[in-house]
Amino acid sequence: MARASLAQASAATRRPGYDPDAVAIGIVHLGPGAFHRAHQAEFADSVLASDPRWGICAVSLHSTGVRDALMPQDGLYTAATLDAEIGFRVIGSIREVLVAPEDPERVLARLAAAGTHLVTLTITEKGYCLDADGALDATHPDVAHDRAHPHIPRSAIGYLVEGLRRRRAAGLAPFTVLSCDNLVDNGHRLGAAVRALAAANDRGLAAWIESEGAFPRTMVDSIVPATDDALRARVAAATGLRDAWPVQREAFTQWVIEDRACGPMPDLAAVGATLTDDVPAYVQAKLRLLNGAHSTLAYLGLLAGHASVGEAMDDAALAGFVRVLMREDILPSLRAPQGLDLDAYVDAVLARFRNPSIRHALAQIAWDGSQKLPFRLFGTIADALAAGRGIDRLCLPVAAWMHFVRQRAGAGERVTDPLAERLFELGRACDGSAAADVPRFLALHDVFPPALRESPAFREALAQAYDCLRVPGCVGQVLRQFQPV
Repeated sequence: MARASLAQASAATRRPGYDPDAVAIGIVHLGPGAFHRAHQAEFADSVLASDPRWGICAVSLHSTGVRDALMPQDGLYTAATLDAEIGFRVIGSIREVLVAPEDPERVLARLAAAGTHLVTLTITEKGYCLDADGALDATHPDVAHDRAHPHIPRSAIGYLVEGLRRRRAAGLAPFTVLSCDNLVDNGHRLGAAVRALAAANDRGLAAWIESEGAFPRTMVDSIVPATDDALRARVAAATGLRDAWPVQREAFTQWVIEDRACGPMPDLAAVGATLTDDVPAYVQAKLRLLNGAHSTLAYLGLLAGHASVGEAMDDAALAGFVRVLMREDILPSLRAPQGLDLDAYVDAVLARFRNPSIRHALAQIAWDGSQKLPFRLFGTIADALAAGRGIDRLCLPVAAWMHFVRQRAGAGERVTDPLAERLFELGRACDGSAAADVPRFLALHDVFPPALRESPAFREALAQAYDCLRVPGCVGQVLRQFQPV
């Protein structure tokens, strides 16, 4: 799909409402995976219809896949909205794709360019190189490299620091940096990591970043399943365009941004984003209700033999369990931000899970469990313990993750996780009993926080849940036992 082919697109295909050649680059995005291209890039695409300053330079920190797919297509690709109503939209906001290891100087030049005012990131939790306490991990190999060689960085944090250093040297203001990953206090943690790395070589730079820069907190939400050949075929049939890497998402999309920037910004509020002073409440609601329920469906659903969210939600026992978990165990731990009805939000999440037009693989949701569970479930469990509420239901998805690791290791498979090797060895040592296995998992100090590891109530509830799920084929019966009669 090149620009010249847009004239052959079907009448139902929505095309860019602007001339891509007239677009300037004002945004640099690190990590242009499917989520970015279905979310932030689509918001930018809407802005460009009235303000051509906000095209995107997409920077891949590792692979060449996005560059190789999109550049022959003039940066264009199709975003398919698959829900009660189906729609296909050609996105033109990505005007440049760079691969950092191949051309780090071009990336740094783009970060330092006078027209760049916003940098966004979707690099997953592990891309931030943080330790268990959420601070910059000085022992991480990429961080160690960037401390020793700050002008030729490898990490996302290193690129931000060097880009900011160049701007300061040129007398330019810093850019605003938006983390769009599921990290608690993502902007604050990112800002602290950037300042820590800057201070390792230049305390004046770190002070300038702290006084002049801005790292607003954000929350993003839309279910974006991975692209497959079935989607490519569907897009080609509907649009008449051949697209090497289309993306798909549900109709629901949300971008909540802390109203705090250090320079010009695209008018994202005009195209549906929410600017607020209370991002943490939105984040916590999303992490615990949507993401916590997603992980619950993934691990319990895989144990029950399901492959997708839709299949899991067709399992009455599992769907009923998730509904009860959200309403009885997760909702009491939340504070509703102004403008968000949490009861209605639960209903919306459950409806989104049942969307028949989206096939979201449970195996994909199960990736990186060691990084996700502390944010998605452990905080809710800790709050419930502190308030004297029961945690039996909350421990079931945690136990299901442990069985997931054990079963994959038993089959000789490594899970997709930053701790894949450690989890593989741990899983191979497990025998399926709580007495032997639970202590092994709790010894993962960079996964389980001290408050949970040292809680007799948590250890007992987790062990009970683990033993309950030990027998193959027992998941449905167990889940029904944990639901009100």
